[in-house]
Amino acid sequence: MSLKHCGQGQRGASAVEFALVLPLLVTFLVGVVDLSLALYNKWVLTQASWDAVRAGIVLRSPKLTAAEIAAVAVERSSPLLVTLGGSSTPTVAVTPTTGGGAFGTPLSVTVTFAYKGLLLGSLISPSTGTLTLSGSTSMNNE
Repeated sequence: MSLKHCGQGQRGASAVEFALVLPLLVTFLVGVVDLSLALYNKWVLTQASWDAVRAGIVLRSPKLTAAEIAAVAVERSSPLLVTLGGSSTPTVAVTPTTGGGAFGTPLSVTVTFAYKGLLLGSLISPSTGTLTLSGSTSMNNE
């Protein structure tokens, strides 16, 4: 056997290996991007809930109502959420429903968002295709 014919059985092997590995690599990369976007959205929701609670508990007269506190959360989160074509409006729950309370009483805000994503929503919840993300903060009134 001469050296000239030694590698001819290997011709095209790297192209076949690349064709086998490429779908796995692309799926992995899309999954990493999707998970990163979901974690970023989770951070946005948590930060928006913190901002809303802080606005509701500060010492002022009159205290903000629950609707005003919810508006702060929506205002802080909506422009920053990565939606990938879905709705960008989160839902907000304020407890107590009257808004800011008396000194020392707790105020809680939960901001919830349905994240569609690239693959993650479909894998986690095949029926709806969304992943529910939420951020929650609770502080005592000043």
